[in-house]
Amino acid sequence: MKIIKSKGPEIFDIELEKDLLSKNRSLAKANRKKLDRLNITAIDVMGSIGSGKTSLIKALIKKLNRGEEVGVIAGDLTTTIDADRIQEEGARVIQVNTGKECHLDANLIRQAIDQMKLEGVKFLLIENVGNLICPGEFPLGAHKRVVVTSVTEGPYMILKHPYIFKQADVIVLNKIDLAKAMKVNPSQLERDAKQINPKASFIKTNALSGKGIDQVIRALGL
Repeated sequence: MKIIKSKGPEIFDIELEKDLLSKNRSLAKANRKKLDRLNITAIDVMGSIGSGKTSLIKALIKKLNRGEEVGVIAGDLTTTIDADRIQEEGARVIQVNTGKECHLDANLIRQAIDQMKLEGVKFLLIENVGNLICPGEFPLGAHKRVVVTSVTEGPYMILKHPYIFKQADVIVLNKIDLAKAMKVNPSQLERDAKQINPKASFIKTNALSGKGIDQVIRALGL
């Protein structure tokens, strides 16, 4: 089989990308300093559309049972669907619509933090835009990064998107109850994850039933 590999962007695109990523990292560091000053632990929750990011966040809020001590920044292209679902759990929620952008960035998080009423908030959960490519390159200033994948995404999802899994502190394999029906081997997915990122915690969950949520909370230090 003939394989054609991209030679990458033109020189001016590379320079632009370097400037953009450097600026984002600088803003992310500023976000972290502000969160540390306020004694708020922030978690960046990444994953593709339909993996169960919103369900996981809802389950974490329920299990933590801390009400308005939990703040959530919900990222999406245009809608407030996920934010509305999360708000049902009593957390403070702010919606960030990115339009055509496929990820949240540190500047958007800075704006959200400035607008959110943070008094009394101890934990900040950031639901990134559904995407397994762009979010990995844009740290937000969070203390830990979670990548949510699910058995419904097939047996090769982790191998096909190694970069974002390399950025994760915790890898969540969701919808574990559907593994048999989808003919997916969770143990193989765990081996794939450990091969790419041996330091990350790997946790199997069913966010709707609450299975594995205690382990996620412990892994994140919440």
